[in-house]
Amino acid sequence: MCIRDRSKELYLPFKIETEEGLKVHIPKAGDKKKILDLSLRNAKYYRMERFKQAKIVDPDRHENRIMAQMKKDLRLSEEPRHIECFDNSNIQGSNPVAACVVFKNGKPSKKDYRKFNIKTVEGPDDFASMEEVVYRRYKRLKEEEQPLPQLIIIDGGKGQLSSALKSLDKLELRGKIAIIGIAKRLEELFYPDDPIPLYLDKKSETLKIIQQLRNEAHRFGITFHRDKRSKQALDTVLETIPGIGEKTVIQLLKQFKSTKRIKNASFDELADVVGTSRAKKIVTHFQE
Repeated sequence: MCIRDRSKELYLPFKIETEEGLKVHIPKAGDKKKILDLSLRNAKYYRMERFKQAKIVDPDRHENRIMAQMKKDLRLSEEPRHIECFDNSNIQGSNPVAACVVFKNGKPSKKDYRKFNIKTVEGPDDFASMEEVVYRRYKRLKEEEQPLPQLIIIDGGKGQLSSALKSLDKLELRGKIAIIGIAKRLEELFYPDDPIPLYLDKKSETLKIIQQLRNEAHRFGITFHRDKRSKQALDTVLETIPGIGEKTVIQLLKQFKSTKRIKNASFDELADVVGTSRAKKIVTHFQE
């Protein structure tokens, strides 16, 4: 449909040649001028949005630009195509765990995420826990001859970074993988052997990706921690049922694999494993 079919009058910021019978107005003030100004702003906004979309139409180009920018911003010797970020979680000092999330080409690679139960550290000790999980992670990658990341990010300040460095030293990987720590309060980036932190522009894409990594590691670790606490609480529930001893609990878990399945099992299913007397006690307990 052409302009002539839709309107007999046009309001424009400049003169144009038109067909006979089509009037062109160039408003200088009043409501029509306001409408014209609004139309111009909308047109400019639309053009900007289309331009932004066009820039991301080629994902490889967009990805390459971000990787090159991260290399420059973080003073790296190579582009961080493979980044791993570590976070500890020991809410209320119980069930200490850690998480490692992996980004490849600036995006989460969830199949490569890893979670760790802390094995060698007693009590809430972030530094020792960080040392343990970093050592376990890269010892395994070395043994399995898996590719190492170009960048490791430690969620924490100088203390956690120093602990991670101890593990890289033991594995003879120091200097072979770039590593930085990020402190939450001011988003300070710490480098090994450099007392002065780096501050990135708050709007920079590099900082946004680092924050995304840190937040994802925190979320993944917290979820794992909560699941572990819930499982422990449920397993403890079985032992509090009157007349149900440790051997019966082991029998039940061996058959049903989890307390949740035991809770949802029918009386007959439970009776087949532990007999009618104990099955009745379990069903009654969960009903109450």
